[in-house]
Amino acid sequence: MRLKIKVKPNQPETKILKEGEELVIAVAAPADKSKANIELLKFLRRKYKKEVKLISGTTSRKKIVQLS
Repeated sequence: MRLKIKVKPNQPETKILKEGEELVIAVAAPADKSKANIELLKFLRRKYKKEVKLISGTTSRKKIVQLS
């Protein structure tokens, strides 16, 4: 399953702000040296209890991740 995600880095806590066709997720880590990406993937792994892989959007706020 693929998810479209819009990330908002540097937030007080990591949580889902909006669900729908595109998830909006607040991430507590800064967008520096992939810290926000790592935090996002850890959060999604805990939430869905599946393996998570970043497909596109390494340097963008809009990302596509694969759950398997």
